[in-house]
Amino acid sequence: MGLDGEVWRLMRREEMLGEIVIDEADFPWLHGHFIPTPTFGEVRPWFDESLALMEAEEYQQFDTAYDRIANTLSLVAPSGAVAEFLLHISDDRAWFRWSDEPFEDG
Repeated sequence: MGLDGEVWRLMRREEMLGEIVIDEADFPWLHGHFIPTPTFGEVRPWFDESLALMEAEEYQQFDTAYDRIANTLSLVAPSGAVAEFLLHISDDRAWFRWSDEPFEDG
């Protein structure tokens, strides 16, 4: 896909919370090294909680917990902000899928 080395940004309004340097593309997922800013610590528990719920297969609780991420943060591709994304972060790794259009429910 030619995405290796691209830098995506995790934002809270105008504040950058971290960068993802893409090193693997496995459609529809992109994977990369996550480089947090000091303020990412304020939202890290959101990602820890959502990942734990997903791994426990508690999908309804995951949806509720992830809404906080989706409603507060944005993901910005090199070409600009994406309409919707599903992002997981664990330690220094991030993996996500994204769309220029809102995801369909269900």
